[in-house]
Amino acid sequence: MSNVHLVDHPLVQHKLTLMRRKDASTNSFRRLLNELSMLMAYEVTRDMPMQDIEIETPLETMTSRVIDGKKLVLVSILRAGNGILEGMLSVVPGARVGHIGLYRDPKTLTAVEYYFKMPGEMQDRDIIVVDPMLATGNSAVAAVERLKELAPKSIKFVCLLACPEGIKTLQTAHPDVPIYTAAIDRELNSHGYILPGLGDAGDRIFGTK
Repeated sequence: MSNVHLVDHPLVQHKLTLMRRKDASTNSFRRLLNELSMLMAYEVTRDMPMQDIEIETPLETMTSRVIDGKKLVLVSILRAGNGILEGMLSVVPGARVGHIGLYRDPKTLTAVEYYFKMPGEMQDRDIIVVDPMLATGNSAVAAVERLKELAPKSIKFVCLLACPEGIKTLQTAHPDVPIYTAAIDRELNSHGYILPGLGDAGDRIFGTK
């Protein structure tokens, strides 16, 4: 699976295991997701462009490095993507935020858009799309297709769990988009859920059924 980055850091794997447990409360699931998202943000931003600037320390002038270019954009696929968004913003607080509202048709499992709101000047920005699950891959494909209409500099996709079917779908449609995930699970079931998975991420984040 080219262009797939498995984030197998011990802290990431430990927190993911705790999240998977069916007896994890909404509060603990949300807290762990926030912590795990911060760790994922560290990995996915590893190759951000840098520039040298001159600054004054309390003792002298020096040349040091800062992130180059326009602000990064974090794009959440609603609603579950917001669970990752908060943790990533803790690490990159200056990032701009966009939202894509997509729901999965229960009969066809295809993605249907109902909301789209982005910052301006997207053609000069790097985008990180966040969604906890890369299951069928249909929502990810639809989101990336929509974002490519704005001609951004780059797009990456970040999730907690992926499966071979979802990875294949996204890579077939958008082979240029790197995928960052904490785990690649076994398969999808007939309802489009990842197995062994962690259940419905949105319901577990927000305490809904």
